[in-house]
Amino acid sequence: MNCKPRRKKLRDIFHGDRCFHPGSVYDPISARVAEDLGFEAGMFAGSIASLTVLGAPDIIVLTLTEFADQAQRICRAGELPLIVDADHGYGNAMNVKRTIEELETAGVACLTIEDTLLPKRFGNPATGFLEVAEGVGKMKAALAGRQDPDLIILGRTAAVGSNGVEDGIRRAQAYLDAGVDGIMFVGVKTRAELEVIATEIDAPIMLGGVGTELQDIDFLSECGVRVCLQGHQPFMAAVRAMHDTLKALRDGTPPSQLQDIASSELMKQVTRDASYKAWEEEFLS
Repeated sequence: MNCKPRRKKLRDIFHGDRCFHPGSVYDPISARVAEDLGFEAGMFAGSIASLTVLGAPDIIVLTLTEFADQAQRICRAGELPLIVDADHGYGNAMNVKRTIEELETAGVACLTIEDTLLPKRFGNPATGFLEVAEGVGKMKAALAGRQDPDLIILGRTAAVGSNGVEDGIRRAQAYLDAGVDGIMFVGVKTRAELEVIATEIDAPIMLGGVGTELQDIDFLSECGVRVCLQGHQPFMAAVRAMHDTLKALRDGTPPSQLQDIASSELMKQVTRDASYKAWEEEFLS
């Protein structure tokens, strides 16, 4: 698996002048579908990893090894650059360094490390944030763990929604000063908030959990946003399709009468059937 070209491709996009929406992926097949449809990159979220690997909600019970293993399966399935949400780095700054080492080895092109206090603390249901100094320590550890300079490391903060734009910018600037390649803001809801951020942050911006006002890709591009997540509907759609198909079978529907089943042609495409047949012909005949 040659990771260098996909990382260079994504880095060029981050330093371009347009925003794009990555395809939300969760396994090798979904990554191949996104690649075949022309998505510039895939996004593998921590929440989707918890669902895919454990069938668990997004409460940080997934381990680094489980996350990195699934990311590696996705990366080896094709050439799609993969962005991953590495949550809080699975612990303190020392764990963050290990996280970067594992995910870089897995083949990811970009990852985010956030400053949210995770997992939830005993007796404190409210969202909390690290002190900025500890967040900076995590960013420095992430950079120290990077071996390939083309791997993109983003600091991530949701402080705008909880503490206000000023605190979000303060945190973002501290992480940029530590040397990260850009910032992911979660929870920016209005054009006014983003305009303020754009005037203060001179680095590539990634957005998640945006408000309905922020659907104009031209406006996002003008504000320095290079990646804007659209959510993780593909996994939810897959769950719905699986549920409805199994229910139909359980209710007595003959397999031949099932609706919306992938054709044999599509299955051959996403499994790269032609390539495997060519390898069989070359190596086994």
